[in-house]
Amino acid sequence: MILLVIFAFLAGIVTVLSPCILPVLPIVLSGSVTGGKQRPLGIMTGFVLSFTFFTLFLSTIVRATGISAEVLRNVSIVIIGVFGLFLLFPQAQALFEKLFQQLARFSPQQTGDGFGSGLLVGLSLGLLWTPCVGPILAAIISLALSGTVTGSAVFITVAYAVGTALPMTAIIYGGRNLLNRIPWLLNNTARIQRGFGVVMILTALAIFMNWDRQFQTWVLTQFPQYGTGLTQFEDIEIIHDQLDRLQPGNQDENSAPMGKPLFEMQGNTQTLPQLGAAPEIIPGGQWFNSEPLTLQALENENKVVLIDFWTYSCINCIRTLPYLKEWHEKYSDQGLVIIGVHAPEFEFEKDAKNVAEAIADFEIQYPVVQDNDFATWRAYNNRYWPAKYLIDANGVIRYTHFGEGEYAETENAIRELLGEEPMATTTTAEQPTRRRQTPELYLGYGRASAYVQAEQLRFDATTELSATGTLPEESVELDGSWYLAEEYILSSENEATLSLNFLASEVFLVLESTAGPQTVQVLLDGKPLPEKYMTADMSEPGVLVVDEARKYDIVDLGEDYGRHTLTLKFAAGIQAFAFTFGSN
Repeated sequence: MILLVIFAFLAGIVTVLSPCILPVLPIVLSGSVTGGKQRPLGIMTGFVLSFTFFTLFLSTIVRATGISAEVLRNVSIVIIGVFGLFLLFPQAQALFEKLFQQLARFSPQQTGDGFGSGLLVGLSLGLLWTPCVGPILAAIISLALSGTVTGSAVFITVAYAVGTALPMTAIIYGGRNLLNRIPWLLNNTARIQRGFGVVMILTALAIFMNWDRQFQTWVLTQFPQYGTGLTQFEDIEIIHDQLDRLQPGNQDENSAPMGKPLFEMQGNTQTLPQLGAAPEIIPGGQWFNSEPLTLQALENENKVVLIDFWTYSCINCIRTLPYLKEWHEKYSDQGLVIIGVHAPEFEFEKDAKNVAEAIADFEIQYPVVQDNDFATWRAYNNRYWPAKYLIDANGVIRYTHFGEGEYAETENAIRELLGEEPMATTTTAEQPTRRRQTPELYLGYGRASAYVQAEQLRFDATTELSATGTLPEESVELDGSWYLAEEYILSSENEATLSLNFLASEVFLVLESTAGPQTVQVLLDGKPLPEKYMTADMSEPGVLVVDEARKYDIVDLGEDYGRHTLTLKFAAGIQAFAFTFGSN
């Protein structure tokens, strides 16, 4: 861990040279022109405390309180803007400092040196700043998102924050020395201070409007090599080994190296490698098609176990189900037990009733357990839907596969552990040949990346939008009244329209109605959907009835694979989560 702390500290120092520092640089520089000698220390102390705390615990706070992370961010933006007003209007600053001094009487010391006001700015800065992360901080953030915060994670994050704070502090004190050395600057300090006030207010506005991210994008477009290589010194084998040990279940040499494709774990071998002891299924989730099972009990029964991480609205998961059902039917009598670990991608997938209905719809007969808290997911350090872990009768992981495909290889791995001869051909259900297609597109702001009108959208709020008339490839455009949530968008009026430019032969969309059965009208390339393209989910060509939370088949072009424009007209009260695509 000491090595990670040292490298995190160095990574924090070099961050000052990266493009991610540019949007908050005006806030840092403002510490040069106002406040007492201790104000820069207050800013940096607040930054270290805030960045460390929110990096590690923001997800936990949001889950526990229900307060949106965007609300906390907006509070910080307001604080930055207010301090900009103080610089612009010194009288307001004097009133604030007088108030702060009155409050300071209740504390052990009363310095009057600006440390307290600087601390408040630093606390806001730590929440607003989004660093250009390298492998070390990325690993810490992924742990925090999954709810796993260890003492090592705290030390590493603090080291990174301190490393970042040091050059920032040097910038502030350097600016102060420059003011004191150049007479013209010293004589115009008041004007410079007001200028920084305007800049801070504009910076707060830019961050609120997400212009800071656009600015970073522009900088990298104009100067593509800017910042290249700053984190490469972290990307070495010894650091990766140390980061792997941070992951739950990877603390010792007997642990399985989870969450990586099999080809990254093994060399060329004739038999299946031993990839470490399989973590136990974490109890607490509801079971379907079975009483609760444990790997230990199945090991005692000399069973081979296939763990399948899936979620019922994921098209990639759904495509693998025919193979899983076939393997269950063929090999369950020979000692294979398939366990589906249902790790929900969306909130509605946590509902046991919805999961039960999906299991019935897909005619799944093997055991399935809910993993709503991602406890088993984290135990395996899993990162994919779908993901398969094949475990031998001794409780050791012998094979993994992530995503679709390699069904023959997976079946032969099963046969090897069962003592069967390998198959010469693929399974009965042949794996289709995939053509290039539009990637999965999420619609909630938590993972959205394809909106044409991204600048106009407001988080957790309803926005009136107008079509722009331009729809680039792999992009989404909205028209009408829409509410944008973290996981979904909600049509707030009838005829609210979504347009999509896609490349595929099949289009799927996860939908849920909040107002009973509602309809979605489907148009293709601006015209009513031809009957030959209608799907099983339609009551008539181009009319989709949304009556439950699940994946809906929107278009099936068959052999007419290609690039098209899809237009969906929603009735009010329909939530849309994510598009997925097929190209059979």
